[in-house]
Amino acid sequence: MAVQPIRLFADPVLRTVSEPVTDFDRELRGLVKSLQATLRAGAGRAGLAAPQIGVPLRVLVYESDGRSGHLVNPRIEASERRITADEACLSAPGLWWPLERSYMVTARGRDMFGKPVTVRALGTLARVLQHEADHLDGVLFVDHLPAEEQERFFAANS
Repeated sequence: MAVQPIRLFADPVLRTVSEPVTDFDRELRGLVKSLQATLRAGAGRAGLAAPQIGVPLRVLVYESDGRSGHLVNPRIEASERRITADEACLSAPGLWWPLERSYMVTARGRDMFGKPVTVRALGTLARVLQHEADHLDGVLFVDHLPAEEQERFFAANS
């Protein structure tokens, strides 16, 4: 599948709540493969959500901590334990910000064939899954920052 251009943070599709996938068909499998190819096209990439390539569907891919996969219509169950670490986004290239997220998550969804999938993750992979799931709800990582940090982010991106 073809590598797709990544939409940047000002693109309205990144602020759109994605639609649930209802058809587990060839088109969906093509989308997953395009997301995977796009993710693997750049060094240091850990996750990618469909809206980041302009497709407002609830699909994400990940490759972190020696694990890779995809989730369709994911639901994230986050632990109460929180940790702060630097976070970046392919839709805001070159910027890193410290952000607090849950240290451990359980992500439930479907694979591209409609079969149930459960991913239990901690540390970096947990962060990646939360970050990508946010994209499906039209949320960018900057939205989790305190107001003064958001101002610095937007000043750096204007």
